[in-house]
Amino acid sequence: MIDFSLSRLWAILAKEMVQMRRDRITFAMMLGVPIMQLLLFGYAINTDPKRLPAAIVAVSQDRYTRAVVTALETTGYFRFEAQPSSLAEADLLIESGAVAFVVTLPADFGTRVERGDHPEILIEADATDPAAASGAIGTLGTVAQRALTREQGQEAEVEARQDKMLSVVVHRRYNPEGISQYNIVPGLLGVILQMTLVMMTGMALTRETERGTMENLLAMPATPMEIMLGKILPFLGVGGVQVVVVLTAAKILFGLPFLGSLTLLISAVLTFVLSLVLMGYFISTFARTQMQAMQLTFFFFLPSLMLSGFMFPFAGMPDWAQAIGECFPLTHFLRIVRAVMLKGAEMPAIAWEMAMLAVFILAYGGIALARFRRTLD
Repeated sequence: MIDFSLSRLWAILAKEMVQMRRDRITFAMMLGVPIMQLLLFGYAINTDPKRLPAAIVAVSQDRYTRAVVTALETTGYFRFEAQPSSLAEADLLIESGAVAFVVTLPADFGTRVERGDHPEILIEADATDPAAASGAIGTLGTVAQRALTREQGQEAEVEARQDKMLSVVVHRRYNPEGISQYNIVPGLLGVILQMTLVMMTGMALTRETERGTMENLLAMPATPMEIMLGKILPFLGVGGVQVVVVLTAAKILFGLPFLGSLTLLISAVLTFVLSLVLMGYFISTFARTQMQAMQLTFFFFLPSLMLSGFMFPFAGMPDWAQAIGECFPLTHFLRIVRAVMLKGAEMPAIAWEMAMLAVFILAYGGIALARFRRTLD
């Protein structure tokens, strides 16, 4: 029987420390993941979003209209950044996700306030994400009414004028019942595709190196482009199967509405899937082993899930977090799939998001090819 030896234990510990120092990706995960979680949950995540983008449709710019708009902005929930000239333009803004609210004041709003003729305003809310809109909607009626009574100098007469007070009509568009599955399930399509395709593609090239077959692959009379396409195209088929499964389950199990064009959705899915497999291939050019490839994909998954608008309202995050979130394909795909499925959006409403996915394809593919050529030297 061998006795316990502190010197042998110390030798093993020293060996493991040297190995850990050499494996920089694992060491970076040990330090980087906790720091990333602290920063994201501490600073970027906000379940009660403020300063939501809104549009105002108002023909008249009287003092009562200005008072209502100012009062809504003062609550901190609304940020009026668009003034469409027509209802069609306003519809396109809310359909594309450029604004979360459209506030419409009739042309005779000021006149009806002066006459005490029960004035009304219409507020259309994008309810595809019920959590993002609920807090802002809850403040509407009280805030708008107080703004008008202050403007008229009639705070003391409010109780006696209940029948003539402002009426706020709230139209929760796309998801009037506030069903959370309508927001989550379309997002799961993007999350499932990302979690599987990036990791599987990221391990594709490193698997060749670990199994010793990379030399055979490089000896073939094939260009880097041909090798890359040969590696990623099979995963497009895998992504197609996953899309069919998720959409079928969404319709049968959750009764998810599908208002848009199936052709448009399939085009968006193919573009998104291509960006994912190229991202995975891009990761594989940095990783030396399959374990390192998995670790690098985790660094990609965590901020993407947190900052894409899947788990938490995108509009509730600070500007710097939104800027980072715009750098992930999942952010743009979530906007597309929710707009097409829940809003029936057409190409003009999602053109910008599709263009961003195309940019990701060019960026990931170009960098991956450049990296692959260097590995051939």
